[in-house]
Amino acid sequence: MTPIQPKKLLLTKWTARKAVAKEKHFIVTKIVDPDDVDGQTDLIEIEAVFSKRQQRLSWRELQDETRWQRGWL
Repeated sequence: MTPIQPKKLLLTKWTARKAVAKEKHFIVTKIVDPDDVDGQTDLIEIEAVFSKRQQRLSWRELQDETRWQRGWL
């Protein structure tokens, strides 16, 4: 997998390897900026396409190929 850059994740599409509550397809809707000036971006907000439910998670979790796959499949 190619390296993920957190600043370029906005509006990217992701597929969960295992669907939970019929939610399998997600889109990154927001990159959460850190509160302090020196901090690096750690959190993103993803939205389920089916239910529009939003959740926050670390962008590093998207690198886990057993849980996430880039694009919609």
